[in-house]
Amino acid sequence: MATDLTSQILHALSQSDAPVVSADAFPSIPSTTVKSALDRLGSREMVTYRKIDREEAVLTPEAEGIAAHGSHEAKVFEAVQRAVEGLKIADLPGIVGKESAKVGQGKAMKERWIVKDKDLLRANVRQSRLYGEDLAINNLQTDAITDTSQEQLQTIQQTRSYPDQKVLSDLRKRKLITMQKVSIFEISKGPKFAKDFVKEETDLTADMLASGSWKTVQLKPYNFNAKGALAESGALHPLNKVRHEFRQIFFEMGFEEMPTNCYVETGFWNFDALFVPQQHPARDMQDTFFISDPGKADKPRGDVPGLDDLANGSIPQTKTHTEGAPGPQQYWDNVREVHEHGKYGSIGYRYPWKEEESLRLVLRTHTTATSTYMLYKLAANPRPARYFSIDRVFRNETVDATHLAEFHQVEGVIADWDLTLGGLIGFMEVFFAKMGIHRLRFKPAYNPYTEPSMEIFGYHGGLGKWVEIGNSGMFRPEMLEPMGLPKDMRVYGWGLSLERPTMIKYGVKNIRELLGHKVDLNFVESNSAVRLEKD
Repeated sequence: MATDLTSQILHALSQSDAPVVSADAFPSIPSTTVKSALDRLGSREMVTYRKIDREEAVLTPEAEGIAAHGSHEAKVFEAVQRAVEGLKIADLPGIVGKESAKVGQGKAMKERWIVKDKDLLRANVRQSRLYGEDLAINNLQTDAITDTSQEQLQTIQQTRSYPDQKVLSDLRKRKLITMQKVSIFEISKGPKFAKDFVKEETDLTADMLASGSWKTVQLKPYNFNAKGALAESGALHPLNKVRHEFRQIFFEMGFEEMPTNCYVETGFWNFDALFVPQQHPARDMQDTFFISDPGKADKPRGDVPGLDDLANGSIPQTKTHTEGAPGPQQYWDNVREVHEHGKYGSIGYRYPWKEEESLRLVLRTHTTATSTYMLYKLAANPRPARYFSIDRVFRNETVDATHLAEFHQVEGVIADWDLTLGGLIGFMEVFFAKMGIHRLRFKPAYNPYTEPSMEIFGYHGGLGKWVEIGNSGMFRPEMLEPMGLPKDMRVYGWGLSLERPTMIKYGVKNIRELLGHKVDLNFVESNSAVRLEKD
């Protein structure tokens, strides 16, 4: 279509020295098709054009019927005029139709084309006084009515406009026309105007080279400004982008990443070693996923692959520690004793600790289980250490807009001598500042394995309020000393979810749109890169 139109445009321009208006020369061709042809001619400088946007009046289907067959009031008048003795009002719909009878009767009476006589409609007759007598003249006042509505709509149909704006407004109220924006083009001859459009070759072929026709053919020039086709490629999920940024922050601050590939843990590492009592609500079926087959595991052996090399490390210890880490069985007994009877200055929980409960297999509810094992291995060579992990954890929670049965936990652990709570607060301010969060508040909280414990709140400028962004504390002696760590070694621990900052960063309100089967792949492919604020 565009190819044929280019020839028509060139022909129209060759017939006149004045610019050609597309709406006049090609009224039935869509503006998009016209522009496509003009762009093709314009790329060769054969034409120049100017785009003009304007509003046009378009007839509705009802108005098209009026333009073709007359208005409703004209139809009513003609029906009444044919009935010499008058036309019964009840018979009018059967003659002109219900719609014309409903609309046209009132309009015709308003124009004084017809009058109502009881239950009859009669054509209006002019009366005059002649020779002192009343005389009915047979010529009707309405013999030569002018169907103004039909004439107005016919004009609009031809010109797409009308000089009187009041008429257009009235017709719009009667829903006989609609106004729509259209684009027309004023087309002029270009510097390389020609009557004929020569096809451009897009490829230089072997036949052209052999025959020598390449010397005379018109080759299409390269458009170096054209955008290339999008290449099919993979895309990083928004969680992975934010995760990468968190990892860079940890690495900048001297942390080592812990292997966290053990999704299944025993109750010992997930709860007991953290000084979480066996009656704690977190260990109920309502909060934790338990493995049914196999139902339980062996006692700790202390030989988890991948963790030992990192935990043993090559950094020399800075303080002497002669006791050394207890063996797996001794560590097991220490944990049992601190729960049942108390130890290391603690009275414990004083309840009958059950071995079978400790050996039950669970989907880990936090990555702190891995942190616990790392600290246990660190006891063999106590030294300052910084560990972090970002991985998946599982909770038996009801799925809603802000909760899933699985999410990603960001966790950091710092071990050193003589650490204080003030140092933890100061470190949190530095850590979250690297994420662009500069206003923090700390609220006392309770955790079984940290004391003191604090909830961390950050001010969210977009929401205009304080929101909880993490949890923190100092690990309890009942957790650290059974591992064999020195009494004066302290350990900071804190954690937050990966999903919450990602949802805030990308404006996601429902977590199910970020992770799971409801994720929009277009969102994954088109989301922007994340760059947390840097100081």
